[in-house]
Amino acid sequence: MNLLCGFGVRRHNATTPMLKHFSILLTMLLASLVATAEPMPPVARAEVANALTRLEASGCKFNRNGKWYTGTQAREHLQKKLDYAEKKTSLKTAEEFIAVAASKSSTTGEPYQVKCTDKPPVFSSVWLQQQVQAGRASK
Repeated sequence: MNLLCGFGVRRHNATTPMLKHFSILLTMLLASLVATAEPMPPVARAEVANALTRLEASGCKFNRNGKWYTGTQAREHLQKKLDYAEKKTSLKTAEEFIAVAASKSSTTGEPYQVKCTDKPPVFSSVWLQQQVQAGRASK
C-alpha cells in the first residue's frame, strides 16, 4: 500500500509484519509437535512397574469396558498406556500415571475395576494406589 506516495512518505508493505508473525507462530507450532515429553523419573517408573507386576501376579481380574481380563492382559494393556502417556505427557509420579492412564478407558471414559477372589470389585485407581503404597512400605 502506498501511503501518500509522491510526497516523500515511504511505501509500506502491510503483509510483511503479518508474514513474520505467521512464520514465528508456525515455527513454534512445529517445534511443539516435534518436542517429546520428559521421561518419567526412574523411581516413579519402578513403582509403576511394581504395581503392574503385582496386578499380573495377583490372580485378580481387570474390568475394561465391561469385559473382564486376566492380570497378564491387564498389565499388557496398562503398559501400552504407560508407553503412550510417556510420549505425550511428562508424568512425574506413579500417582500421575494412575490418574492419567490407569483409572479409566480413554475411549469410553468408563472406570477400570479390579476384582480379587470373592470380594466386590474396586476401582483400579484405588487398587493400584494401594499397590504403590505397599511397594513403598516394603522398602
